[in-house]
Amino acid sequence: MSTISKELDRKNIPNVVITAFTSIAQNVGANRIVFGGDFTHPVGDPSLPIEREKAYRKRVIEKALFALGEDVVGPTIFNVEESKEA
Repeated sequence: MSTISKELDRKNIPNVVITAFTSIAQNVGANRIVFGGDFTHPVGDPSLPIEREKAYRKRVIEKALFALGEDVVGPTIFNVEESKEA
């Protein structure tokens, strides 16, 4: 996914990688990286009650949309500041 992101960036197509493996995305050269919670569920946490998981998913996606609008120079990691708690 990070390699695809890098190639999209080369074509001036903004994109965001949501991943638990931020160091890999950073090393590959993806420009906008949002830290996802877990390898198997980067945009969610099925261990949370459904309403809290929905709120967490929403925060991750909102952070990705924020990152998409930011001008960056090189790989930049965006974190979801809040915990998985609603």
